[in-house]
Amino acid sequence: MSTDPEIDPSVPPSGSGCVECLEHGGWWLHLRRCAVCGHIGCCDTSPSQHASLHAKETGHPIIQSFEPGETWFWSYTTEDFYDGPELAPPAHRPLDQPVPGPAGRVPPGWQRYLH
Repeated sequence: MSTDPEIDPSVPPSGSGCVECLEHGGWWLHLRRCAVCGHIGCCDTSPSQHASLHAKETGHPIIQSFEPGETWFWSYTTEDFYDGPELAPPAHRPLDQPVPGPAGRVPPGWQRYLH
């Protein structure tokens, strides 16, 4: 177990998609996982940028990509990549989930909504 108070490797992800987008009918480009509490939020390229909003609201500064094949961590505090431990599974969104997602919510011409 990590001794870093900003990371809890035992906490599983909050779900398979952005918590707030799923709750409010939104959509995302890529997903990010809070390394403290497991909250899944959408990336800063996504329209709503829920992962960084979660970090600002909670003070949880470290995220990990929740995309297949990506294991990098990012610190909002230092604005740099961060070395982190393996987190509780699953390590990424479901492989059958489209990008952008979720299926059925992505608007036509979605590229114009990206940051």
